[in-house]
Amino acid sequence: MVNNWLFKHIDNSALVVFRIVFGLLCFLESVGAIFTGWITKTLVEPKFTFSFIGFEWLQPLPGNGMYFYYGIMGIFALGVMLGYKYRFSIIAFTFMWSATYLMQKSSYNNHYYLLMLLSSIMVFMPANAYASIDANQNSSIKSFSMPQWCKLVFILQLLIVYTYASVAKFYPDWLDTTAVELLMRGKKNFVLVGELLQQKTVHYFLAYGGILFDGLIIPLLLFKPTRKYMFFASIFFHLFNAVVFQIGIFPFLSLAFSLFFFEAETVRNIFLKKKPLYVQGAVFLPKRKTFLIGLFSVYFLIQVALPLRHHFIEDNVLWTEEGHRLSWRMMLRVKHGSTSYVVENKKTGKRFVVKLNDYLTVKQKRSASTKPDVMWQFAQRLKEEYREKGEDIAVYVNSKVSINGRKYQLFIDPKVDLASLGWSAFKHNDWILTSNLQAK
Repeated sequence: MVNNWLFKHIDNSALVVFRIVFGLLCFLESVGAIFTGWITKTLVEPKFTFSFIGFEWLQPLPGNGMYFYYGIMGIFALGVMLGYKYRFSIIAFTFMWSATYLMQKSSYNNHYYLLMLLSSIMVFMPANAYASIDANQNSSIKSFSMPQWCKLVFILQLLIVYTYASVAKFYPDWLDTTAVELLMRGKKNFVLVGELLQQKTVHYFLAYGGILFDGLIIPLLLFKPTRKYMFFASIFFHLFNAVVFQIGIFPFLSLAFSLFFFEAETVRNIFLKKKPLYVQGAVFLPKRKTFLIGLFSVYFLIQVALPLRHHFIEDNVLWTEEGHRLSWRMMLRVKHGSTSYVVENKKTGKRFVVKLNDYLTVKQKRSASTKPDVMWQFAQRLKEEYREKGEDIAVYVNSKVSINGRKYQLFIDPKVDLASLGWSAFKHNDWILTSNLQAK
């Protein structure tokens, strides 16, 4: 029964069109990072980057290396779009994008994480079976169908993303619109809509509309009577995000997912009119059936488990950030910090305050003032720098943080030497002080 359901062949129009759109958007993301100055600010100007813990060896290429890196990545994205040496192109793009994602956290974005997951999934897809250079050059791979699991994988991934995004909004500061109001305050000067975004009615619409949209979008797209209406709601939702939050290609990538919810005939009639429509529904069991089922079972178990981990870590994730990343906790709070780092020579007892401008960019200073893992990493970097000079130092952090407009509270234990500690990934680091997020 399961085999028949997963490996029944269906028309592949949605996957073919998605490959073209996906490749184009990845190309635009790659070259856009060059021409918008994102690479300059994030990967070239910093003296070093705060990579994901465990990937400290991933640092930007020197000089103009990262511009060439993103240019090459864009070429691989074009290969995906055109279906030219597709498997090689998508694997290369996946590795290169994953490296840049893990390389820095100062510009952390859930959408960058999603793109890494999607490109990894696309590695296993027969997306070059039609309307591709590969299929034109090698007729043996040409096909008008795909196994149904190819469609189901995307739907399940989206269900996980949107469901966790909806559930994460069920907390007081979102429900009373405090978080939304603060997010919109920075948009006050937007032409035409700036003042509108400051209205309380709009805040309630965005807060509860966001919960409902994230929670219902996938079920209602799957349900044929509501599909068309939810598609138009998606257009409004994602174009609003594109204009207000300016998050690059990702609203358009999210709209492209709609391809997997509409009937194959509709997709084919709009985008691939010359393509024959596959209607037989035959079942073909591949030799790697067990491998594929096992691989994606483990993958989705991890996807379900990762966003839950903060529930098993002491204190509030809004405060500690422990378990925040990789959990689809998107635009939930506004956080500000005032932080200084004190270096103490253990031999002489001499102390001085670190001049952050000598080490960090403006964006990095924001991370080093509010995110405890970045604070810990900076302390380790200072320790290593002074060790190379022959000095044994301690690093103390004086930090106060404000969440969603509350009064600043002491964040890090100022008596603890962060340079002497390790980082705990799956349990609370007790040098992060207990929060008090009740009063505003």
